[in-house]
Amino acid sequence: MKRLSYVFLLLGASCMHKNPLPFPQTEKKPVSLVKHQDTRVDDYFWLRDRENPQVIEHLNQENKYADEVMKPVKSLEEKIFQELKSRVKEDESSAPAKDGNYYYSARYETGKQYPLFVRREGSLQGKEEILLNVPEMAQGHDFYQTTGPKMSPNHQMMAYAVDTVGRRFFTIYFKDLTTGKVLPDKIENVTGNLVWANDNETVFYAQQHPETLRAEKIYRYNIKSHQKDLVYFEKDETFSCFASKSLSKKFIYINSQSTLTTEVQYLDANTPKDIFKVFTPREREHEYSVTDGGDLFYILTNKNAKNYKLMTADLNHTDLKEWKELIPHREDTYLQDVTVFKNHLALDERKNGLTQIQITDRQAKNAFTIPFADESYLASVGDNREFDTDLLRFDYESMRLPPSVYDINLNTHHQELIKRHEVPNFNAELYKTERVFFTVRDGTKVPVSLIMKKEHKLDGTAPLLIYGYGSYGANMDPWFNSDTFSLIDRGFVFAKAHIRGGSEMGRAWYDNGRTFHKMNTFFDFIDCTEALVKNKYVDSKKVYAMGGSAGGLLMGAIMNLRPDLYTGIVAQVPFVDVITTMLDDSIPLTTFEYDEWGNPNDPKAYAYIKSYSPYDNVEDKKYPNTFVTTGLHDSQVQYWEPAKWVAKLRDHNKGDSVILLKTDMKAGHGGASGRFDQLKDTATDYAFILMINEK
Repeated sequence: MKRLSYVFLLLGASCMHKNPLPFPQTEKKPVSLVKHQDTRVDDYFWLRDRENPQVIEHLNQENKYADEVMKPVKSLEEKIFQELKSRVKEDESSAPAKDGNYYYSARYETGKQYPLFVRREGSLQGKEEILLNVPEMAQGHDFYQTTGPKMSPNHQMMAYAVDTVGRRFFTIYFKDLTTGKVLPDKIENVTGNLVWANDNETVFYAQQHPETLRAEKIYRYNIKSHQKDLVYFEKDETFSCFASKSLSKKFIYINSQSTLTTEVQYLDANTPKDIFKVFTPREREHEYSVTDGGDLFYILTNKNAKNYKLMTADLNHTDLKEWKELIPHREDTYLQDVTVFKNHLALDERKNGLTQIQITDRQAKNAFTIPFADESYLASVGDNREFDTDLLRFDYESMRLPPSVYDINLNTHHQELIKRHEVPNFNAELYKTERVFFTVRDGTKVPVSLIMKKEHKLDGTAPLLIYGYGSYGANMDPWFNSDTFSLIDRGFVFAKAHIRGGSEMGRAWYDNGRTFHKMNTFFDFIDCTEALVKNKYVDSKKVYAMGGSAGGLLMGAIMNLRPDLYTGIVAQVPFVDVITTMLDDSIPLTTFEYDEWGNPNDPKAYAYIKSYSPYDNVEDKKYPNTFVTTGLHDSQVQYWEPAKWVAKLRDHNKGDSVILLKTDMKAGHGGASGRFDQLKDTATDYAFILMINEK
């Protein structure tokens, strides 16, 4: 401990430019950004130039500095990595999914970073056929990601897509499984989204714009004629599109979507050369999705139904006025998804913030809800690949219990455990979970999921790591994460704050955490943190927060609003320069997100975004210790946002906190691609937190 204390004395001095190891100085090249007669000066705008050797050198210097600062806890970092790795079953495999006469699964071999995708014919005891040997395919690549096999309806042809950079530009390949040969056909620079038509030779796939990365085109490609045809171009820059296919395999769909509006087109999968038909024309703030039961369309819609309802339509009468209500809107239940089988419907729902699965027949009668006993959990419809079946596969887990895969007979309701994810060196009985509601400043009750040691006492002595996201309607459910136990075993309480901006409590929960209500997201997180301190779950001097991407924006906002509340922050690939990004429609995915953040071309939206944008609100104050990560090839949040933010934080920091930037020079938004490399990233995050906690 003495050595750590000495190191921190040096680090404290470094932040005041007195340390023999000063942080890298970021050159200032002021650029004035003017909008609505408002001028913002960005000293670090030049860091946007990825091709500038000076930029690359700066990022390398930041990496060296972070490594040097973290050197005293290098052995701790390695110890944590070994702990994380010890909870990974190295030869783990997925539960086989039946599709036709085959059982498909993925499995790891001991010591390998990537899985093998395999299948067995006839039964689970059939001879194993390796479809994709990803460990072999990934050799020679620093980054490797694949979609896995996409099977033709007759299971004789396989398509798969590969990204070797991390910027989510995939190349599609085809393999003839009767000969074992990869075809010469190759489709480059696409999204990885593809579906097969029923002729076993035609695929539909989505391609993104090379600069904005918006998925804007749907192509049809035939592997026999080698002909490529553009079948749809999404002209509206606020929309993206993708292709899908129903479980019945009768229809292929083109789904165009923006934050608040969708439009669906459909095509008979047996006649892939036909023209797609619009299901019902797009209408502002009308969101709907379509699937089918072979003889009938099923439509999930928010038309006069904030929490969604389920409608049906005849195959030849799809316009909105022809829809018929099957499951009505419910104020207390958020209908998220529907899976249509030959004789049953499976509904993914939320009630009081918890997930549930409701089963009905095709007429929405004889309904029952699968029972779950835990106080806090995550349950969802799982990997179902067959339409004519009486078995439903579903997934279940909690913060304390590892993921499990079940099959339930939809007629008898009998459940069978198919597979429980094995976690070595872990005993669930050593921990306890809680789900609590805290009343925040505007009177709203916000749920928080907690996990801690079973013997944890409310004495205000435990350190806290609180995690949040709160954007895009995405839910941060209480799923299992074996990594967190390296902190929990050291006395930490781990919390997930289900703040507004997600959809945990229904669609209104999302609407009240976006655009002109975005401040609710940040206030909820702060107020939940304070409540955990006030109720003596944790020590007020040992509070740490973590979030990534839009959750990184959350981290930046709370640091500006309440820097005194947090001892340390881990901001992973953080979206922090909101105004500059949202004003630049050449930056990936910008126009697509106007309904999420607001369009700063509107003066009112500009002013509101500026009021919370982390980069624009950095000012002279004592900031918490901060560890920031990014990827040079990040397609979602460009690396320069975290890089600029770190430089500006250091400029204005009036305390002695440690502020570090770590850039993965070989990866993108999701970080490292190998399963063990991902654990190394987590070990670094945790080592930083523990280093600060011992200060």
